[in-house]
Amino acid sequence: MLKEFYTAAYGMLNQETRLEVTANNISNANTAGFKRQNVFERNLIDARANFYNVKGDAEQNDPPVGSYTDFTNGEMRQTNNPLDIAIEGDGFFVLADEFGKQFLSRGGNFRLDIGGNLVTMDGKMLVGSNGPVNVTNEFFGGSSEATDRQTFDINITRQGEIFANGFNLGNIQIAKVNDNKTLERISAQNFVATDRTQISYHQLDEIAVRQGWVEGANVDVVSEMVEMIGLQRKFEAGAKVIETNETTLSESIRLGRYY
Repeated sequence: MLKEFYTAAYGMLNQETRLEVTANNISNANTAGFKRQNVFERNLIDARANFYNVKGDAEQNDPPVGSYTDFTNGEMRQTNNPLDIAIEGDGFFVLADEFGKQFLSRGGNFRLDIGGNLVTMDGKMLVGSNGPVNVTNEFFGGSSEATDRQTFDINITRQGEIFANGFNLGNIQIAKVNDNKTLERISAQNFVATDRTQISYHQLDEIAVRQGWVEGANVDVVSEMVEMIGLQRKFEAGAKVIETNETTLSESIRLGRYY
């Protein structure tokens, strides 16, 4: 009877992981450049061994499911914000934090910080051919802060070349990865390279970006909601199996007592 408990419990672990992943997809449906996650079954052999009480394998550290990222492109949305940039095709923006650590992202909704750096919503700097992209007052001869959009005009060509009031600031670096599955997700929009990741950079004639556009999340909210409803029902079914077996086991123990 304990095997039934194990079977139901592992089934509920699967559904719990799927519910968490689905809920995260739905919550990020409006996050620019977000890539949905999906779940696959793994460690099935280990799980089967657990049912047969293999010595040293009564429990496993990881549930028999894992998640992976779907890197298909999201729908392009026009914002008419000159600081929004969308990548057509494959590739990632290269970002850097204040410590120089680099990140890869498809989220192209940028802003200007007080220092004139083109940054993401969480403050990571966009990296170009000349380092972090920076727009400073020295190019404009004015006393206004760099965040005052009235003092300059930013234009980004299809090949990723950046101009501020006609001054060439270099071009955006678009990274390409040998295998997207080697990347490690660290937030809704950002990834970091692992030991297995090989990064190179697109040449200018290979780059295609759109200024005033962002790439939306590749999440179909309706499909995710339908999936969530089904998962909740399966989770409830697993809980019912455990409850029924617990009642049966308690009754068997009661009947087996000697009075």
